[in-house]
Amino acid sequence: MSGLIHIYEGDGKGKTSAGVGLSVRCAGSGQKVLYTQFLKDDHSNELKVLEQIACITVERCKESFGFSFQMTPEVKEQAKQYYTEHFRKVTKQAVEGNYRLLVMDELIATYNLNMVEQSEVVEFLKKKPQELEVVMTGREPARELVELANYVSRIVKVKHPFDQGIPARVGIEM
Repeated sequence: MSGLIHIYEGDGKGKTSAGVGLSVRCAGSGQKVLYTQFLKDDHSNELKVLEQIACITVERCKESFGFSFQMTPEVKEQAKQYYTEHFRKVTKQAVEGNYRLLVMDELIATYNLNMVEQSEVVEFLKKKPQELEVVMTGREPARELVELANYVSRIVKVKHPFDQGIPARVGIEM
C-alpha cells in the first residue's frame, strides 16, 4: 500500500478537523496513527478524544511559546530548537513504529515561520517510508511542500463568526 502526502490549507475552519477525521478513519480500519500538533498548546480538545482511540498515539507539544509576532529573537530561536526536535522525534517514531498515518497539525505554519529546520522537513517528505501517509495542515504552504504533496485541499472561509465578533467556542473551534 502506497502512502501519500496530504496538505490541508487555507483560511477557513476545518484543516485540523480534516486531519482528525482522517486519523479516526485510519484507526477505525485498525491501522496505527501518530497525531501531533505544532504551535498549539497541548490543551486542544480533540487530543483528549484521540488519546482514547485504540490505534492512535498522540504526541503532545509540552512547550508553548506564545504568538510568533510577540516573540523576541531569543524566544524564536528556542522555539525553533524545540519544534525541530519535536519534528525529529515524531518522524522517527512514525518510521520506527511502522505507523500507517502521521498527522502534523500546523506544521506548515511552523515551516513558514522558520521554526523548524525546513531542509529536514523536505528531506523527510522525499525519503519517507513508501507505506507512510503524511498529513500537514496550515495556511499558505510553501511551493516546495505543495510540489511534494499528492493531495492539496484548500479550505476557504466564505463567512466566519469571528468576523462578527464571536470568539472561538470550546468544543466547536477549540
